[in-house]
Amino acid sequence: MADKYGSTLLCAPVIAKTAEEMAGEMSTARSQGADVAELRIDHLTVFEPRRDLELLIKNRPLPVLVTYRPNWEGGQYEGDDRKRFEALLFAMELGAEYVDVELKVAQEFFDFISGKRPEGTKIIISSHNYQFTPSSEDLGSLVASIQAVGADIVKIATFAVDICDVARMFQVIVHCQVPMIGLCMGERGVISRILCPKFGGYLTFGTLAWGKESAPGQPTMSDLVDVYRIKHIGADTKVYGLIGKPLGQSKSPRLHNAVFKELGLNAVYVPFLTDNLADFLNTYSSPDFAGFSNTMPHKKTAVTLCHEVDPVAKSIGAVNTIIKRPIDGKLVGYNTDYVGAISAIEDGIRGLVGHKDAVSPLAGRLFVVIGAGGAGRALAFGAKYKGARVVIANRTYERAKELAKSVGGQALRLAELENFHAEEGAVLANATSVGMYPNIHDTPLPSKQALSSYTLVFDAIYNPKVTRLMREAGECGVALVSGVEMFLRQAMGQFELFTSSSAPSDLMREIALKIT
Repeated sequence: MADKYGSTLLCAPVIAKTAEEMAGEMSTARSQGADVAELRIDHLTVFEPRRDLELLIKNRPLPVLVTYRPNWEGGQYEGDDRKRFEALLFAMELGAEYVDVELKVAQEFFDFISGKRPEGTKIIISSHNYQFTPSSEDLGSLVASIQAVGADIVKIATFAVDICDVARMFQVIVHCQVPMIGLCMGERGVISRILCPKFGGYLTFGTLAWGKESAPGQPTMSDLVDVYRIKHIGADTKVYGLIGKPLGQSKSPRLHNAVFKELGLNAVYVPFLTDNLADFLNTYSSPDFAGFSNTMPHKKTAVTLCHEVDPVAKSIGAVNTIIKRPIDGKLVGYNTDYVGAISAIEDGIRGLVGHKDAVSPLAGRLFVVIGAGGAGRALAFGAKYKGARVVIANRTYERAKELAKSVGGQALRLAELENFHAEEGAVLANATSVGMYPNIHDTPLPSKQALSSYTLVFDAIYNPKVTRLMREAGECGVALVSGVEMFLRQAMGQFELFTSSSAPSDLMREIALKIT
């Protein structure tokens, strides 16, 4: 559907206090890859329509959309509508490619410009709902109302309470008979802004920099162009992504999209901020949504929702990769966490002892896991499969006991770990989020004395690359394995499941080291 009305345009909202600043930001928008600049003149501290619009429009470096948004529709303007209409008409006379008028006053605006409407300007009639996204039926009625008033382009922006709301917006765009801008605001609506070319959206917005958004949830222009390659997304683009909550610190979109780009694959990898996994999988059941990485807090739930689960993932009780099987659309669950983490730790030990036997260097070793969540389970089962003796330390002792029992290991309260003296050759693996950005000064084990009794320390966190736990272990002379290695190796496993082809390991390593 993306070529229904031509390629989706990329629009940069230009928000500034003076017209001169706004003119400068238009040039920035062009240099960042924008097709259109939205002039949010309601944000100008002092607005002199004739002087300012001439300055902005006469020498514009790219096409412009002029928006003079009133406060009752989420903007800054507080005066009467006639002054707004006069300014918008003057913008049209100066040759502005687009003006935006709210549905509530659209008929009044058309009456105002009757008989004096300049040719060449397309009128966008817009409706904004900052509370929720209406039903499909109500969205369809809203489109009909906007079309009936005479819009050249329909614009509907709603707030996504849940990521499933976005699917209704996509459906409405696909069936709209005139060009349509359909976007869902907020964190859960981000995919509406990235994937709109796939469904035929006329235009999407990208902010010039964080803090300059004209609506909640707008990605930056640089992310849209460079990370998600929005100008290459079309109707036949395969969609992959990361399911979880929260997702803010994940590097997965940067890694997978960079690999797709280098290999020339028609695919995109996006963030799916998901509250309810079952609802998400039911809603995005189309074959175009081909595969998902799956992270906290949905790893255990995914085991029960997939039609088939790989035996290892089933025994771990956690799925971090979901594939939609092409032949029948069935969901198949896998776990690449345990392979990624355990292989990285094994290589770390081999580097220390020169162990090259077929038998795992973990065989017979004491392997202490901090955490009993999805990552903790993957590490515990992975270590057990390799013949290690497993100890689980967790803040909630009952969860530690439950996991320890399932791997035939020992359970500890997290506080007990400070006085737990590991034997020679022992491995400590942190599978919690303690120490992750922004809480970089935290550590699950503050005792350096306790750390010094381990031969190797692994931390599943990769942001920051060197956590406090790793830094302090290194100061004790302990060998280290970074979470970057687990991140990279589990992503390689996911790439192979996504594409049914071998992962380009050297390329993925190069990219992972750049972005982490």
